[in-house]
Amino acid sequence: MDWTWLPMVTAALIIGIAKTSFGGLGSVAVALLAFVLPTKESTAAALLLLIVGDIVGVLRYRSNADWGLLRGLLPSVVPGLLLGAVFIWAVDDLTLRRSIGALLLISVLVQLASKLRDRGAQPVEDASHRPPRALTIGAGVAAGFTTMAANAAGPVTAVYLQLSRVNKLRFLGTSAWFYFIVNLSKTPLSAALGLFTRQVMTTVAVLIPVVLVGTLIGMGVIGRVKQRTFDVLTLLTSVVAAGALIVL
Repeated sequence: MDWTWLPMVTAALIIGIAKTSFGGLGSVAVALLAFVLPTKESTAAALLLLIVGDIVGVLRYRSNADWGLLRGLLPSVVPGLLLGAVFIWAVDDLTLRRSIGALLLISVLVQLASKLRDRGAQPVEDASHRPPRALTIGAGVAAGFTTMAANAAGPVTAVYLQLSRVNKLRFLGTSAWFYFIVNLSKTPLSAALGLFTRQVMTTVAVLIPVVLVGTLIGMGVIGRVKQRTFDVLTLLTSVVAAGALIVL
């Protein structure tokens, strides 16, 4: 039996759950795929599976998006995507794998620090609040680079949306549209880098149903688990996964 399918199936299930509930889980899926596939091809496989989850997320939460935030954030993602594409082209597989681990680790630690800092505080919701323009540009560039190089923009955008004082549904809706648009934009760059190999496409075709099962699980659990507890546990798991990519 080919045991490499076990982490790939687990990663696909996690992607589905992350796209309809707790987005921090996505970094664990990225790490699992990078372990069992050639690292550059793993980013392409993750991208296509993420798009499947994005479609479900958009269908589920499309009416909750904050388009004001999206219009401010999306333009600054473009230079980050281009920088990430150059980085993938320039480095070898081992460097990329360790870089993915480092990016995941830094991003997750930033989000974990934010959550621990706000522990015990009551969330403040403000639909009209907009972060400073410099913060928006910085977050967009960082999200573009980390998502292109490592599919690891989740913690970056999560911190940005928290600073934007969105409630739970606005968070889910805005995130769903953001990742759907950005991941579609990444597809031509990944294709130009020759990452959509026969192995990648075959693997993705097999795993799409698993992602869809994961999305159903995510929709079922989102209202039953305490957000803060689940997020902290997910982030700690992501730290372990990122650390393994760096040292193994």
